[in-house]
Amino acid sequence: MSSLPITSAFNDGYIAGLYESFLRDPASVDSSWRQFFSVAQSLAGAGSAAGGAASDPAYLRKVAGAAGLVQAIRQYGHLDVQLDPLGSPPLSAAELKPEFHGISHADLETIPGAALGFPDDATAAAAVTRLRQIYSSSIGFEFEHIEEEAERDWFRRAIEGGEMRRQLTADEKRVVLRRLTEVDGLERFLGFAYQGYKRFSIEGTDALVPMLDAAIDGAARAGARQVVIGMAHRGRINVLTHVLEKPVSAIFEDFEGKHAHTSAPNDTGDVKYHLGARTVRELSTGESVQVVLLPNPSHLEMVNPVVEGVARALQQSGSASTDPDESRDEASVLPVLVHGDAAFPGEGVVAETFNLSHLRGYRTGGTLHIISNNQVGVTTDPRDGRSTYYASDLAKGFEVPIVHVNGDDAEACVVAVWLGLAYRARFGKDFLIDLVGYRRHGHNETDEPAFTQPLLYAAIRSHPSPREVWAARLVREGLLADEDVKRLDADVQAAFDRVLTQVKAAPPPAEQGNGHHAAAPDLASVATSVAPEILRSVNERLLTWPSEFKPMPKLARLLERRRAALGEAGGIDWGHAEALALGSLLVQGVSVRLTGQDSERGTFSHRQAVLHDFEHGTSYALLQHIPDAKGRFEVYNSPLSELAVLAFEYGFSVAAPTTLVLWEAQYGDFANVAQPIIDQFIASDRAKWGQDSGVVLLLPHGYEGGGPEHSSARLERFLQLAAENNMRIAYPSTPAQYFHILRRQALASERRPLVLMQPKSLLRLPQAASHLSDLTSGAFQPVIAGAAEQGADQVRRMVLCTGKLYYDLAGQASKAGAIALVRVEELYPWPHEQIANVIDRYPALEEVVWAQEEPKNMGAWSFVAPRLRAAVGNTLPIRYIGRPERASPAEGYATSHTQQQTKIVTDALAVADPVGAAGAARG
Repeated sequence: MSSLPITSAFNDGYIAGLYESFLRDPASVDSSWRQFFSVAQSLAGAGSAAGGAASDPAYLRKVAGAAGLVQAIRQYGHLDVQLDPLGSPPLSAAELKPEFHGISHADLETIPGAALGFPDDATAAAAVTRLRQIYSSSIGFEFEHIEEEAERDWFRRAIEGGEMRRQLTADEKRVVLRRLTEVDGLERFLGFAYQGYKRFSIEGTDALVPMLDAAIDGAARAGARQVVIGMAHRGRINVLTHVLEKPVSAIFEDFEGKHAHTSAPNDTGDVKYHLGARTVRELSTGESVQVVLLPNPSHLEMVNPVVEGVARALQQSGSASTDPDESRDEASVLPVLVHGDAAFPGEGVVAETFNLSHLRGYRTGGTLHIISNNQVGVTTDPRDGRSTYYASDLAKGFEVPIVHVNGDDAEACVVAVWLGLAYRARFGKDFLIDLVGYRRHGHNETDEPAFTQPLLYAAIRSHPSPREVWAARLVREGLLADEDVKRLDADVQAAFDRVLTQVKAAPPPAEQGNGHHAAAPDLASVATSVAPEILRSVNERLLTWPSEFKPMPKLARLLERRRAALGEAGGIDWGHAEALALGSLLVQGVSVRLTGQDSERGTFSHRQAVLHDFEHGTSYALLQHIPDAKGRFEVYNSPLSELAVLAFEYGFSVAAPTTLVLWEAQYGDFANVAQPIIDQFIASDRAKWGQDSGVVLLLPHGYEGGGPEHSSARLERFLQLAAENNMRIAYPSTPAQYFHILRRQALASERRPLVLMQPKSLLRLPQAASHLSDLTSGAFQPVIAGAAEQGADQVRRMVLCTGKLYYDLAGQASKAGAIALVRVEELYPWPHEQIANVIDRYPALEEVVWAQEEPKNMGAWSFVAPRLRAAVGNTLPIRYIGRPERASPAEGYATSHTQQQTKIVTDALAVADPVGAAGAARG
C-alpha cells in the first residue's frame, strides 16, 4: 500500500474506492482520476521530503475536488449548453459547480494546472474556465458513457486539443449563408405559390442541408464513392432540391401535378415528400461522389435498416474477391440517417437497427445519425413522448457518441459533422448529432399548431429564421453588409420565380404507354436444370473439409448420406437440394446471401451450412470453399429481429441485383413482425417508386400440431398483397421444385420478390425426396398433376391443394378411388392456363375441391376461389374443404389438431354422391 494518505485524508468512500482500484490496476479508472492519483502520489512524496503543503490532506482533497469538477464538466457540460434556439434555459447540473465537489473558485486558483494534467494552464481555475468554454458553450458533447477508454481519450484530445474545433473560414461562412438562403427561400416561395399544400417544410432545422453538404464533402475527401441517405418526410423536398440536385422545375411540376407517367396502370406513384433520388456531386477538389436518397413511406424510421442494407451491398460491389469480409470496403460508402425527435425513441426499429451496427453480418463501418429535433411530435410534447431527457438517449445504450447542437448555430452544426466523420474514420462506428431546432408550422402546412402548443408557437412566430440569425452574425462580424444579405435573398427568390413562370407556361407532358410491367414475365424460359457432372462436383466439395477439422461425428455421418443420395436410389432432401442449388449458382458467378435466426444450421437442423469443430469450436462454411465458385457466399445467423433484418436484406437486394438474397424466418408465423416492410416496401416498391428487389422470403409453414404461433406464415396476407405482378408466391412440395425455383429466381432477368412457404415435416420425408434426374432436367412446375389411381375417364373429383397437405392426402388416396390430386405449387402469378388444362383432362369430372389446412378465412381459399371459378367454368361445382373460419390460425391442443387434420383428409377424399354434389358451392 502506498504511503499516500488518500483514504485517511479524503473521508470519501467513493474516492477511496477509486484509489484502491487505481492501486490494483491504474487502467481500471478513468484517465482524469488516473492523472490525479499519479500527480497526488508525486506531490505526496515531494511533500514528505520537503515538508511542503503537497502532503497536506486538506490540499489533496482540494486537488481531488478539482479533478472531480474536471470530470463533471466533461460528463455533464452539455447540460449547460444553450441548445434551444427559442431560448428555453439549459438544465444545468449541480455537479458543474465547484461547491458540489467541496471546493471553491478560490481553491482552484491555488492548484497548478499540471496537477490536473493541464500543463499549459497556470492554475486549475484557468483549466476549468477553458474546459467550460469547450464543453458548455455552443456544442454539447456526450461520450463518457462509451466503454472503450481509447475512444474516450480520442474525444478528449480531439475536442480539447483543438484539431477538431476549427472554425469556419470567412468564405465558408458566406457559403453557408447562401445555402441557408436557398433553403429558407424555397420554403417561403412554396408557401406563397402553393398555399394550402402539404410540404412538411424544413423551417426551423434548416441547418440540416449544410450539415449534409459537409457530410458528403467530408466523406468524399476521405475516399467514399457513395453516400446513402434515409430520412422521413419533414424537410425532404428541400433535401431533394439542394442535396440531391433535383431540378427546381421538377419540384414545381410535382406541385402542379404534371406527371408524364400517370397513365401506366401499375405505376401509382407516391406523394412528393416520399420520393427518392440520386445524383453525382462534383467537388471543387475534383472528387465526385454518388449521393442516393432512398424513398420512404410515412412509416417513420422504417427506412433505417433499408439504408444499412443498401450501404452494405454497395460496400462490396465491384470486388472480385469471393470472401465476404475481404470484399467489403466500409470507407467507400457512408450511410446517413436523419431521424425525427419523436420517432427516434418511439419506433422500435431504431433500436433494432442500432443493434445491427456491430454485428459481422450487418455492420457498415459506422452511420452518421442526425436527429432533426422539432421539440414536438405531431401534437405530442416530449414529456408525453419519451421517458428520457434527450431525444437521443436511446443511442447511449449502444455506446454511440452524441453531440447536441443549436439549430441556429450553423457553425456548430457543421463542426459536429466534421467530428462525426473523423470518429467514423478512426473507429468505424456510429455517431449521432442531435440538431435542436423547431417546426415553424404545424405537422403540415394546413395544421394549426397553436391549438395544442400555444406558448411554443407564440415563441416560434416571434423568432427569426436560422437564415436571419446566421446573416445577423455575419453582419456583426463584418463579413457582409445588410444590403448584401437582402440582395442575396432577392436573387434567390427571383430565380425561383423565373422557373415557376416557365413551368406554368409549359404544356402538360404527354401520357405514356400502358405500363411496361403490366405483363407477367416469361419465367418458364429460364433454364434452371444443371448438368449432372457439375452437381456431382459441387456435392463432393460440400462433403469435404480440411483434414484437421473435426465436425461432430453424428453430423458427419448425416452429411455423408448426401453422397449416396445422388445415386440411382435417390433421396435428395430439402437441405441437400438447397445446397446444390446455391452451390451451382456460385459456380455460375451468382453471389448468394442468406440470413435469419439460426440460418447457419437451419431452425430444423436441415441446412448445416456452417460446421463447427467438435474439439476446438472453429467453424467452416462449406459453400465458401467451392474451388470453381465465381460468386460470393455469405450466411449469418441474425439477431432476434424480423423487422430490421428483413428490411436490411430488402435493401441489400435492391442494391445488389446480381446477388440472390434470402431471408429465413425462424417460423413463418413470425414474419408478421416485419409487416411494415412487407406492405410498404416489398409489395409496393415498384408501383410507388419504380424500385426493384429480388429478395426471397423463406417462411416455414404447415399444420403439425405446433399451435397458433408455429403453424401459419399467413399465406393469405401475401396473396392479398399480390397484384400487378409485384411478387411471386409459391409453396413447393418437393426438394427438386425448391431447387428449380431458387435458381429461377436468381437467373430471371426481371427481379421481383419471391415468397416461399417452406416445409417442416417434409424436410426429410422419404416420399418427398427427389432424384438427381429431377435436378438435371426439367424446370419449376407451377402445377403438378399426378396420375389418378383409376383412368382419367373415371375420375369424378379433383382435389387441388398445396405443400404438405398433398402428402397427407396421397397417403390415403389409394383408398378413395376416383380422385385426382393436383398440387398448385405457385399461387401468384396464378397458373390459370395450367389448371384449366389439367381440368380438361378429366371428362367425367363432377366436382372440384380446394383443400387446405388453414381456416377458411385464412390460407389461399379467398384468393383461389374466384380464380378457380374462372379456370373451372360455370358447370362444375367448387367445394371448400378445410378448417372453418377461425380467429386463431391453429389449435393449441394436440388432440384437437389431430381430429381436424383427419377430418380434412377424410372429407377431401370422400367422393360426394349426386345429392351432395348438388349442394356444393357454385359461386
